[in-house]
Amino acid sequence: MNHKFFDLKREKQDRIINAALKIFAKNGYRHASTDDVVREAQISKGLLFHYFISKVGLYVFLMDYSVRFMMMELGRVVKTDETDFFQIRKQIEQGKLQVLRNYPYMQAFLNRAFKEQCIEALEETQLQKDAYEKKMESYKAQAAEMRLPIGVTAEQIDAMIEYVAKGIEEELIEGNRFQPEMLMEQVLGYMDALKGLCERR
Repeated sequence: MNHKFFDLKREKQDRIINAALKIFAKNGYRHASTDDVVREAQISKGLLFHYFISKVGLYVFLMDYSVRFMMMELGRVVKTDETDFFQIRKQIEQGKLQVLRNYPYMQAFLNRAFKEQCIEALEETQLQKDAYEKKMESYKAQAAEMRLPIGVTAEQIDAMIEYVAKGIEEELIEGNRFQPEMLMEQVLGYMDALKGLCERR
C-alpha cells in the first residue's frame, strides 16, 4: 500500500474505505469487483490502484484497518474491571456501534472475512484475524462464572448473541435498511430477553 493514501482529506479516505468495505462485505473477496468499488467511491480506477496496487492489496489494507480501528474503539468502551457477562457483551456491542457510525459496513466486512475461503485472501490476512480473535477472547475471559439453567453454558449464550447480531445485521443490509442505531437497539433487546430467561432459571 502507498502510505500517501493517508495524505488525502479524511472525507475522501473514508469514502474509499466505506465503498470498499461495502463491496467486499456484500460479495466476498472472490466476487468483489474493483470496478464496483471505484463506482461506489466515485473515484478513478487508476487512483485506487495508485494507492493499493491490487485487489488483494486493498483487501489486506481493509482487514488491517478494520481490526485496528475496531480494537481501538472496543478498548475505549469495554471496561477491564467489568466481570458481569452481559455487561461485557453490551459494552462490546456499544463499541461496535461507535465503529459503525463511521464505517457502517466494517462489522459486516469482518464477519464475511472470517468466513472467507479464497486462499489468496486467507493467507494475507491470517495475522489480523488471529489478533482480533485473541482480543475478543480476552474480553470474554473477564466474565465471572454465571449461574445458568442446567444444561446451558456461557459459550452457548455467547454464540446465541453472536448469531442474533450477525443475523439482524445481514437482514438489514440485504434489505438496504441498515442503520447502526437500529442494529444496536434490536441486539440489546434480544440480549436483555436472553438475560431475563437466564435469571429466571
